[in-house]
Parts: sequence; C-alpha cells; structure tokens
Amino acid sequence: MFSIPIRVYWEDTDAGGVVYHARYVAFLERARSDALRAMGRGQQALQEAGLVFAVHSMRLDFLRPARLDDLLEVTAEVARVGRASVVFSQRILRGGELLLAAEVKVASLRAVDFRPCPIEDSLYQELKSLQDGPDA
Repeated sequence: MFSIPIRVYWEDTDAGGVVYHARYVAFLERARSDALRAMGRGQQALQEAGLVFAVHSMRLDFLRPARLDDLLEVTAEVARVGRASVVFSQRILRGGELLLAAEVKVASLRAVDFRPCPIEDSLYQELKSLQDGPDA
C-alpha cells in the first residue's frame, strides 16, 4: 500500500474549518498519481507512452470530518486490475483514525484521442502483482 501525508490548509476548508467534500477527491488523486510515479509511471511518462488514466467512477464513504491543520495520511492500493481499467482502494486517515474510505475505478485511454485501450503489458503485470499483495 502506498501513502502520502497531506496537511489541511484554509483553502481546503469551508467557513467552519471542516474540509470541503470536493477537496477529498483532490487528495485521493494526489495519492494515486504519486503511487504511479513511485512505480516510475508518472503521468508525464504514461502520456509519453500514449496512455492516460481517467476516472470512470468513484464511491466515497465520508465517516468523520477532517479539519483545518490536520495532518492526514492518504493511501492508494490496487484492488483489481482489468485489461483496460484499474480499481484503487483508498483511505484517508488522521492519526490512524479512518475518516474516508473510497473505491476509484480508472479507465485506460489512448492519449491521442481518449478512446479506451488495453493497459500496456508490462504495466498491467506490475499492477497485477500489486493487486496480489506486495506493498508499493
């Protein structure tokens, strides 16, 4: 499982100092992008190889609020890999307390025309191996 720390700033909160719901989506995106980058498959490298991942669907379970100045841990773990999609299981925690659980499905698209395409074989195998257990 891959994780990154994220500090909550004013720009992330509503007037009450609670993280605005849409900001969680940005936090999740950062963790997925950084997980791919840690594999040597950053967004730029993927695009140069002719591939982009686009969010197809997501399910978010908001369990507890994050607040101004909280230090969060945002995780990304490969849950399932298809020939043209990847499902990530993601969590946002504060001091080990689960605040949000998410499942995000991304589709594999050709960078030139954004049409669906299979995930290149070496990347597919690498993602499959993460699905089967090892930490990223």
